[in-house]
Amino acid sequence: MAKKAVASLQTGSKRLTKAIKMVKSPKTGAYMFVESIMPPERVNDFINKK
Repeated sequence: MAKKAVASLQTGSKRLTKAIKMVKSPKTGAYMFVESIMPPERVNDFINKK
């Protein structure tokens, strides 16, 4: 089950979002977190991408 957290960030004139998703490692089977800062319109693509 994927966990997602999204927080809004504002820096100057740009509006950015920090997205965090939990992914399972194919080697060990352990879960790890992947973080990325991006424009809000790209968040769904990031979360849905495997």
